[in-house]
Amino acid sequence: MAEKRFPIERVRNFGIMAHIDGGKTTTSERILYYSGKNYKIGEVHDGAATMDFMVQEQERGITIQSAATCVNWGDYRLSLIDTPGHVDFTAEVERSLRVLDGAVALYCAVGGVQPQSEQVWRQSEKYKVPKIAFVNKMDRIGANFYNVMDQMKNQLGANPVPMVLPIGAGETFDGIIDLIKMKALRFDMKSLGKTVIEEEIPADMLEKAQEYRHKMVESAAEQDDALMEKYFAGEELTVDEIKKAIRKGCMARTITPAFCGSAFKDKGVQPLLDAVCDYLPSPLDAGAAVSADDPSQKREPSDNEPFCGLAFKIMNDPKSGGKITFVRVYSGTLKLGEALLDSTIDREQRISRLFRMHANHQEPLDEARAGDIVACVGLSETRTGDTLCDPKNPITLESIDFPAPVISVAVKPKSRGDNEKLGAALHALAMEDPTFVVTFDQETSETIIAGMGELYLDIIVDRLKREFRVECDVGAPQVAYRETIRKPVESEYKHVKQSGGRGQYAHVCLKLEPQEPGTGFEFVNEIKGGVIPTEYIPAVEKGVKKALEAGPLGGFPVVDVKATVYFGSFHEVDSNEFAFIECARQCFKQGFLKAQPQLLEPIMDVEVAVPEQYMGAANGSINQRRGRVEGMEDRSGQKLIKASVPLGEMFGYSNAIRTVTQGRGTFTMIFKQYEPVPKNIADEVIQKRIKEGKVRPSAD
Repeated sequence: MAEKRFPIERVRNFGIMAHIDGGKTTTSERILYYSGKNYKIGEVHDGAATMDFMVQEQERGITIQSAATCVNWGDYRLSLIDTPGHVDFTAEVERSLRVLDGAVALYCAVGGVQPQSEQVWRQSEKYKVPKIAFVNKMDRIGANFYNVMDQMKNQLGANPVPMVLPIGAGETFDGIIDLIKMKALRFDMKSLGKTVIEEEIPADMLEKAQEYRHKMVESAAEQDDALMEKYFAGEELTVDEIKKAIRKGCMARTITPAFCGSAFKDKGVQPLLDAVCDYLPSPLDAGAAVSADDPSQKREPSDNEPFCGLAFKIMNDPKSGGKITFVRVYSGTLKLGEALLDSTIDREQRISRLFRMHANHQEPLDEARAGDIVACVGLSETRTGDTLCDPKNPITLESIDFPAPVISVAVKPKSRGDNEKLGAALHALAMEDPTFVVTFDQETSETIIAGMGELYLDIIVDRLKREFRVECDVGAPQVAYRETIRKPVESEYKHVKQSGGRGQYAHVCLKLEPQEPGTGFEFVNEIKGGVIPTEYIPAVEKGVKKALEAGPLGGFPVVDVKATVYFGSFHEVDSNEFAFIECARQCFKQGFLKAQPQLLEPIMDVEVAVPEQYMGAANGSINQRRGRVEGMEDRSGQKLIKASVPLGEMFGYSNAIRTVTQGRGTFTMIFKQYEPVPKNIADEVIQKRIKEGKVRPSAD
């Protein structure tokens, strides 16, 4: 299907990222309305938002999956991805930021910078994504644009540059001042804010507007040496010069142009859309896609280059009888029915359908070009993060890093006949989301599902019931513990088996050392003189890695350990790969138990917001959960308590905090780091694992 083509320099691929309840979906709905994509505004609170199309999203009033759409704004085509704000769905933000060229960082004018704001900011910085800021909800009581600017500086280390100022705040919020035009912008409510009226700046705000315009012009001049000279010479910078310089600073991530408004009250969204076009990069500005294996191998953002794209999201689609794969096209042209190479898994496939997504609606296409974000059917073997390319010109791009799950539950179908259906459903869901992990515990014959939080797993179980027609019994949540060591040790093990005929022989000496938290596993080969032949060293490493999967302490994964093989021996006839794998596994296990092994647990950054009279009760609720209160501050008429609390103690906390604050307390939490578990609790966890048959007592 032919569609209007836009030159690549007039394409903007951007996302809206924020903390939960910041107003991302409401802002997206206004963008759809003002751009003419929708003729009616869909509201989140009515369960009618276009971008929140899942039943669970409509019922809960939150975004769970990132949703993509495409709108035209003047001479520009904007591809927009609305991302979730809840920490449990952080993978949706991660995968979106990997393929976007820019982002709108959205903040609540009352709540300001919250823990999840910091998390998504860090994620965007990891992928070097330029951002503009939008301070939303200026109509709410307690709204303060200037406070949010200070929080962005202090908490995010950002350099926000206000491009507009609010006229009033809370109930008196009446429009904005455009600091480039030096005009007041009012939004005509008869046209639901579609008509923007330019007026003179109110007299009582003129001095403040001049002060902030001066700061903005200074920030612009700092981005360009020639402009800096002109500025210091006392010459006026033109509007074009200011915009170009702000754009340059935005793309270099040295400044963040900041805007404000109230999406719900239809004020300030059009200037935000203009800013997306003026300041965020095009795919051309974002530059070439670079090979993960060979940095000299690149694909320029041009239709004339060989095709190259990244599969960044997979969605189960019962209607099309398979799965939809979302692809960011970096170079070349993708045509319907053409053969593609998935270079990550070295498989050729063909796409049977190609379309542009508008939330859950499909707009068919015949082809996609460099800079496009599209969806296709037919890539049955492709996974999230795989590179798709021209079979004659292979390239593999950097994939996407996802956090490991922190919580798990056991599930089993209520009906025995649903075992097969459950397996197929879990496989489909695991293909969609790399942070969702499914394992089968052989000891207990349980299916274990793991994810990023309680809400996340609730949604999974709900989807199993509604989408896949499988009702499940669910076990109590389990924490994803880890194991490590505290002191270096040397360990020696001989694997000798003789049972008639050819035997097995392997002899391995390992040095185990603790690593800095978060470093991971390292294997070092220090064998000299061929005491273990070179061909058996990979088997030694394989055996050690096998041992890492389930540590000797509680059967949990082992982290932050360095293993060095420094001595051993072999037998000309009886040594083989299997013998060295088993020998290294046992050698590691034996050494690990002598190296002061330690259980680690996930610690969460928790923020609790309560009215002042409940502060004591809220502090008490944190202390009862082995939490450490690390600070308190006033925010928007409430007390904000910042704490670090073990994840295992946070189950059911939403009910607890509501109870002690008569329903007026709220909290947010994000994963912080792993820390040692106190010995008495570690002993309980290990004894429970032994009773469940998931690990053998170390005395054995």
